[in-house]
Amino acid sequence: MNFLAYPWVLLALIPAAALIIYCFFFKPQPGIIVPELPQLSGFSNKKFRMVCAPVSGALLSLALLLLVIALARPRLGNEKLVIRNQGIDMIMVLDLSGSMGAIDIPDNITSEKALERALNSNSLPNRLTTAKNELSKFIQSRPNDRIGLIGFAEYGYNLAPPTLDHDWLTASLNMLEPGIIGDATGIASPLASAVRRLDKSTAPRRVMVLFTDGKNNVAHRLTPLQTAELAKEKNIVIYTVGIGNNNAVFLQEGFFGKRYVRYPGEFDEKLLQDIASLTGGKYFRAADAEGMKQVMNEINAMEKTNFEQPRYIEYQEFAPMLAGISLLLLLLGVLCKNTFERSAP
Repeated sequence: MNFLAYPWVLLALIPAAALIIYCFFFKPQPGIIVPELPQLSGFSNKKFRMVCAPVSGALLSLALLLLVIALARPRLGNEKLVIRNQGIDMIMVLDLSGSMGAIDIPDNITSEKALERALNSNSLPNRLTTAKNELSKFIQSRPNDRIGLIGFAEYGYNLAPPTLDHDWLTASLNMLEPGIIGDATGIASPLASAVRRLDKSTAPRRVMVLFTDGKNNVAHRLTPLQTAELAKEKNIVIYTVGIGNNNAVFLQEGFFGKRYVRYPGEFDEKLLQDIASLTGGKYFRAADAEGMKQVMNEINAMEKTNFEQPRYIEYQEFAPMLAGISLLLLLLGVLCKNTFERSAP
């Protein structure tokens, strides 16, 4: 950082130094000493005056030099970087119906034996567990965004308002299980709840992400598309994610114990596409765990938080201190010259 605000002022040191040299070495000394303070005649010892004589000159010279330096405004600057961000308010609308307990088989498992080994080893998570895992990563990767959570089956339930307390939000997410609030799939109700929440937000961008593996089978006062129209009016963007594929199994417990039965995906892809398109969002397909990971990575890349990084310099000014020292030296020099250096015959 620039140490001097006005470095050109230092050019004044040249005439100041010339004046000091002239006064010390070339200025004619008075030939006659006129007594002005007879009462100080006791201090007229010639040897004492010879010792003290350079003191006032030195003090006055130093005062002049410090004053010139003070006028140049010496300072120490520390550059500061201020980060301001404009976060996004987001609400995750997550299907909690019983079908979210289904397990989607990835394409790399091609035999019944491999499938049986994977199921017995619990290495294949169900749809809700897969969604929770990727949502947790997504939440932790966006520390500047307020994120909320709505779970739904027949109706929507506000589980967490948009918040920056992402640890609490993740803990709330991890407590969810398939079927805890029913087995129906009503899409309009949670969308309407999310619109009401986001409508109160003052964030520059408001986003909703809908995750479901089922068809809308609950009649509400508004249809899902009417709710999407309302979101569009409020400038709320909706992303939709269809979860599942046609090669899925579901764990059933019966009289003869546990067994896995085939459970194909059945979400309404056309409806999800229309909801997203209507609000300026995008529809995604998450066929399995890897698909869900890719979907969340893409949404994360699309919804960037805006950052500003203004720089400023905070200066510590030394000019007032130097000017004060210069004034003190000037006073001491004048005092010395008019006391100790006074002479009487």
